[in-house]
Amino acid sequence: MTTDPDTAPALRLRNVSKTFGGVKALQNVDFEVRAGEVHCLAGENGCGKSTLIKIVTGVYTPDPGAEIELFGHPLDTISPTKARALGIAVIWQDLALFPHMTVAENIAFDDMVGVMPRVSFGSRYKARVQAVLDRLNVPLDLNTRLGDLPIAQRQIVAIARALMGEARLVFMDEPTASLTQSETDSLLDVVRTLSSQGIAVVFVSHRLAEVIDIAERVTVLRDGKLVGVYPTEGMTQSRLGELMTGALLENSVSAQDRSSAEPVLVIKDLSRHDEFRGVSLTIRRGEVLGLIGLIGSGRTELAHALIGMSRPDAGEIQLEGAPVRFASIRDAIARGVAYVSEDRLTLGLIQPQSIADNTVISVLDRVLDGLGLMAPKRQSQLVSHWIEELAVKIGQPEDAVSTLSGGNQQKVVLAKWLATEPRLLILDSPTVGVDVGARAGIFRIVRQLADEGLAILLISDEVTEVMFNADRVLHMAEGRIVGEYDPHATSVPDLEARIYA
Repeated sequence: MTTDPDTAPALRLRNVSKTFGGVKALQNVDFEVRAGEVHCLAGENGCGKSTLIKIVTGVYTPDPGAEIELFGHPLDTISPTKARALGIAVIWQDLALFPHMTVAENIAFDDMVGVMPRVSFGSRYKARVQAVLDRLNVPLDLNTRLGDLPIAQRQIVAIARALMGEARLVFMDEPTASLTQSETDSLLDVVRTLSSQGIAVVFVSHRLAEVIDIAERVTVLRDGKLVGVYPTEGMTQSRLGELMTGALLENSVSAQDRSSAEPVLVIKDLSRHDEFRGVSLTIRRGEVLGLIGLIGSGRTELAHALIGMSRPDAGEIQLEGAPVRFASIRDAIARGVAYVSEDRLTLGLIQPQSIADNTVISVLDRVLDGLGLMAPKRQSQLVSHWIEELAVKIGQPEDAVSTLSGGNQQKVVLAKWLATEPRLLILDSPTVGVDVGARAGIFRIVRQLADEGLAILLISDEVTEVMFNADRVLHMAEGRIVGEYDPHATSVPDLEARIYA
């Protein structure tokens, strides 16, 4: 029976299941989002969020017995083309945009498919594109090449493209994962604008604070099953994390006093033109030093100088008392420095290659035989050791690393670098795109490594990460260290006020 379209939800799912080779990715899940509502879909990686979205958008066909209703009209079948025609849009984390095309061309791309090159991109399209951007209250130069824009503005282009197709229901997959706090705030304002115009938004994010901030309700999935639907009013991050994982995740300060330990890294007045200036710091054996700053503050550029990806113009780097100047990344690795990049997908891993190959790539000399060929037994022993040591959940070591969840991929990155037996480990935003449960597991490993004597530089733009997992916290802004904090002597709100001022 058809529901009254005037009172019906934008989307209603009943009894949705999906089976892959005998594995239930979803089991009898119900889901509903109202017109004009911002609704969060929450859960750990592998809980079924992406599967649910792909069913709604026609990529997957649900198991028999599922009911799908869009704006009061039941749908017997759905395909990606039909989903777009019905006003359903998905903005995936990779955005699926074209960096060499202009802003206007990206926004109007779906409309132009099938008419190019017979119809030139003229005033007809530009006027419509400008009207869409006006709806979002966002000024963008239509003629700018997309690749020249920061990621935050590319997100806006992706949203505008959805509106160009007259979307009424928009799924947003981890839209703020690579944004600064100020960029995140701006994007959330755009989401509120969509909501005010009657567009239903399903928001997927691992950042629990922004889930509570932006959404009216949150649907929680765990292991392919519906845990429940909850209002965000009165919800706390710890409660939401508990619902997602089934376990109580306690956030507490773990800082320890390492002031008497021997220094591993000492930086004196390190500078690089237009990136950072006069940076001095010390990291001691067994210490986790947190370095927090907004994107653009110079924190990643500093990390690149410490791992040999760039060379400082002035200043000194000492490693265990000896001055060093790294000519290359290989040189830094040989001296005991390891670096987990913030860009896991392109710099941290070779996605098509196997878990095993990614694990040993930084220590190939240890797994080669006398002829310079891979020794399978040596590789297997090393891979098995780190998979067990870091509790990486895998199918087979020969599986592509791309088949793993974000948290397990990050553990493979850690394994790759820990296999080099470093003295200093630099972690640059190690939990980007990693769910709340996996984050806790990664930081348990970090603390264990520190307790075993490893010196760790933890770089992040999330205050809670450094507050709860670092022994000391340095604040970097505009290329300089502008503050130092003891996690035991400050609070999250106080530090947030300084960082985001």
